[in-house]
Amino acid sequence: MSAAQKYVPHYTVADYQTWEGDWELWAGVPVSMSPSPFGRHQTILTRLAYQLTSEIERVCCDAEVIVELDWIISHDTVVGPDLVVVCGPPPHKHLEATPTMAAEILSDSSSRRDSIHKRDLYEEQGVDVYLIIDPDQQTIEAYQRNRSSTGWCAESVESSIELRLCEHCVVTIDKSKLFR
Repeated sequence: MSAAQKYVPHYTVADYQTWEGDWELWAGVPVSMSPSPFGRHQTILTRLAYQLTSEIERVCCDAEVIVELDWIISHDTVVGPDLVVVCGPPPHKHLEATPTMAAEILSDSSSRRDSIHKRDLYEEQGVDVYLIIDPDQQTIEAYQRNRSSTGWCAESVESSIELRLCEHCVVTIDKSKLFR
């Protein structure tokens, strides 16, 4: 450990819960989130939530779509995905179990975090499906857990994609409906 690392504060969820503003906590290090997203970001988030909810209802899946809920991963790590899908009932407070799906909609300030750091964290935590949506490029990168191995398979979505949620739920996301 370098001398500088020795003096870097290490925060916990208890500290995080007292902070004002919009923060995440990554392995004890506070990460300031950008101001609230712009309209296009929120429009795509709303469309994604609507599509997923409609599909979950169509296939009678016992899952819930939740937007902008803190996920407490450990005593020193809290993230706030744009959207999660949980199997079974929604949590009463913050999410503390691994969601089956997480989605992030990129912005200029979050692109690197969402595309690299959160992608790696979500894979490590066992998230089955991770979507990275780029409003500027109108692209969707989908990472799905390969049922025969522990890793993800990556796919660029051309028109639509089937996502496996929960035990027996398969839903379809139509790219054109997100970017209409």
